[in-house]
Amino acid sequence: MNRRLAVAFTGPSNSGKTTLIEKLAKILIHEKSRKVLIIKNDPKDKAIFDKDGKDSDKFSKTGADVFVTSPTRTTFFSQQPNTIDEMIEKANKFDYLLVEGLKTLPLPRVGIFRNRIDVEYLDVVNAIAIDNSIKLEDYNIPSNITVLDLNSPLDVLEWIENIGKEV
Repeated sequence: MNRRLAVAFTGPSNSGKTTLIEKLAKILIHEKSRKVLIIKNDPKDKAIFDKDGKDSDKFSKTGADVFVTSPTRTTFFSQQPNTIDEMIEKANKFDYLLVEGLKTLPLPRVGIFRNRIDVEYLDVVNAIAIDNSIKLEDYNIPSNITVLDLNSPLDVLEWIENIGKEV
């Protein structure tokens, strides 16, 4: 693969963003032998790192390299030892960049929703990934927004491969 693709995920707390990113990273790394870099935004600067069950731990366990960024720090988790030069270079070595949060980044964006769609997100997303807890007929989804199955990471991956931003 010569293309490097980037995409972002957004949505309310507990909507399934971390779970979907985990599933995508595992497919890309373990089934497709791709290098994945995950960036997670921690806007409230409250992340606890490398603790069982925390997002940084879940993302690291996929085999991806992971950055967690907040207003006061950036933390990097790598899957192997790195020299300083390798760490600097590492940030640029990936096939897929999966970003959780950072709504202002100019990337194609998937909104993740369960139980209800927060329509405020519709202005910043190119697609929504939903499960069967949502009845689409209850919402007026703009025609330019693709609807994806939250429980089908392969469908989401296909969308990324077609719409992801080349970086």
